[in-house]
Amino acid sequence: MKFSWRVVALWSVLALVIGFFFWQGAFAGVPADTGKNTANTRMTYGRFLEYLDADRVTNVDLYDGGRTAIIEANDQDIENRTQHWRVDLPINAPELIQKLKQKQVSFDAHPMRNDGAIWGLLGNLIFPVLLITGLFFLFRRSNNLPGGPGQAMNFGKSRARFQMEAKTGVKFDDVAGIEEAKEELQEVVTFLKQPEKFTAVGARIPKGVLLVGPPGTGKTLLAKAIAGEAGVPFFSISGSEFVEMFVGVGASRVRDLFKKAKDNAPCIIFIDEIDAVGRQRGAGIGGGNDEREQTLNQLLTEMDGFEGNTGIIIIAATNRPDVLDAALLRPGRFDRQVQVDAPDIKGRLEVLQVHARNKKLDKSVSLEAIARRTPGFTGADLANLLNEAAILTARRRKEGITLLEIDDAVDRVVAGMEGTPLVDSKSKRLIAYHEIGHALVGTLLKDHDPVQKVTLIPRGQAQGLTWFMPNEEQGLISRSQLKARITGALGGRAAEEIIFGAAEVTTGAGGDLQQLSGMARQMVTRFGMSDLGPLSLESQQGEVFLGRDWTTRSEYSEAIACRIDAQVRIIVEECYTNAKKIMRDHRSLADRLVDLLIEKETIDGEELRQIVAEYAEVPDKSQFAPML
Repeated sequence: MKFSWRVVALWSVLALVIGFFFWQGAFAGVPADTGKNTANTRMTYGRFLEYLDADRVTNVDLYDGGRTAIIEANDQDIENRTQHWRVDLPINAPELIQKLKQKQVSFDAHPMRNDGAIWGLLGNLIFPVLLITGLFFLFRRSNNLPGGPGQAMNFGKSRARFQMEAKTGVKFDDVAGIEEAKEELQEVVTFLKQPEKFTAVGARIPKGVLLVGPPGTGKTLLAKAIAGEAGVPFFSISGSEFVEMFVGVGASRVRDLFKKAKDNAPCIIFIDEIDAVGRQRGAGIGGGNDEREQTLNQLLTEMDGFEGNTGIIIIAATNRPDVLDAALLRPGRFDRQVQVDAPDIKGRLEVLQVHARNKKLDKSVSLEAIARRTPGFTGADLANLLNEAAILTARRRKEGITLLEIDDAVDRVVAGMEGTPLVDSKSKRLIAYHEIGHALVGTLLKDHDPVQKVTLIPRGQAQGLTWFMPNEEQGLISRSQLKARITGALGGRAAEEIIFGAAEVTTGAGGDLQQLSGMARQMVTRFGMSDLGPLSLESQQGEVFLGRDWTTRSEYSEAIACRIDAQVRIIVEECYTNAKKIMRDHRSLADRLVDLLIEKETIDGEELRQIVAEYAEVPDKSQFAPML
């Protein structure tokens, strides 16, 4: 059983306190002379006077200034044997001495010794010394732990991790798929190693580099690679570590961080998630967060104030550049912004090659095929993909990762964990028609993305899935492609209505309707693809930022809003009519595909196109094939 050192220390202090009081009680009230003071039997003062009147008392010794007496008397109950008793005398008893003289009783008064006072003084000194010593070791131990009481003196100190020679274990060779960002940052490393190459031609290296991109694209990994390549002192800290509830602490930590950096220049400061401290000032309702704003003001001053920071390069990372303060992004502070996006197909292939170094892949596995099948995956997603495939391989007790584990890992990463297979029933057949409706409409439309796979294996919240392979190389999307995607999304609902009737339409198309409604509204309000004309009726902005966008008003009147709703309805109804026509014209083909899907539970895209080609002409979709 493990005990916390804090609990042990508290129990030790408590034991000292209890022991001290017991010790004080043991010495309190002990007479100084212990030679004759050995009586254990006590006698009341009244009985002592009775013994004295009966002439049975032979000797009396007074102690403690007359407060205690040890008497020697004959006890008639034990054959007149002499016994000793202790008697507590009253404070005001002057007649006792006179009575002892009258009875001719021998008595003696013993003076008080200073032993009790000495022991009391020592006790009063020893206990505070022991207590202070215990507290000293308690605070000394907690001073080395984060968040301990000893950290109170270092409250305003920077919490940045410092490495004199950063040994991150990451080099530029370990970062793949973001070649443009690597090229930008290699200049930073070259400047730190060979600054004369830049200063000779009058060039000035940027003071700050801001890495911008969605999560998982490799921003932090790039910072580790810079630290590993440069070989200079490296400070790393998160933006949230500056902000505290006490005003002024964050600014103090910024000052301390830059002071340490100046002492170790040239060096690199990496601030991860800088949006935690660098948000726009004055954005909060009612004045904002004073602590964060003061921290940001100090950061702005340190980065480009009256005093230059020669040799200090600041690298920051964020996935919310839209909320950063404009003063933080101006030239002279963050001179350069490096966009770190999700890799393209070539980049994904390079990332897979990096993460496959320590994986046992079967000879049949092609990294190029995996790269083609994973559009939109970030570097972190690809690393997780291969790791999930390796876990499945170990679970299935195979010696190497095969294509089956790769496919299952892709499905798991994208859609979630595999559920219990559906049993043969009306529900399974309805789901099969729904998924075949998506696949069949998508295959027969020229401008739709090609089908990659259709499956009835439940994953996550979905009872069945139809995978499409979008062409990521095509940066622009035409109106016909958008309408084809809306029509394909309506293919499942159209199949349910044509096959089972309008009364049997289910809630399975709920997610499809949400997606296609958003696309149709964007066609009308953002892209000008409707009868309203080439007008952008909604501003193209990201997430709402409280304090900046909470007062945003609609940019069109209620009459235009009604026309927008009407145009969205026209687009969706046109696409739905087209989807139902395709399903009516190819009913026998849909029945054959459903029977095959129920039997195999998964149909590959190539096999699906071969069967469709027997019944109808399949449009050429070579423009969607990604090129390496």
